Amino acid sequence: MRVRFRLDAPGAKRVLLAGDFTDWEAQARPMRRSKARGSTFATSIALEPGDYQYKFIVDGCWVQDPKADSVPNELGTLNSRVSVPR
Repeated sequence: MRVRFRLDAPGAKRVLLAGDFTDWEAQARPMRRSKARGSTFATSIALEPGDYQYKFIVDGCWVQDPKADSVPNELGTLNSRVSVPR
């Protein structure tokens, strides 16, 4: 199933999507700026059914998705979570 990720990041130059489905930073996926909404970045990725953790990397800073559920991680911070139904 294709899952769409979106983040409103006014003033950002570069936004990446990183998660357990991208091996986190190693394979972070660049997000494209929406022309209709100059501050919104988006990308879609195919994911198998299951639960996944992720964060955005906005100009080098790790950011949670404000529209998603969050779960604690081993670094003492929070990751965002997405569930893909079966």
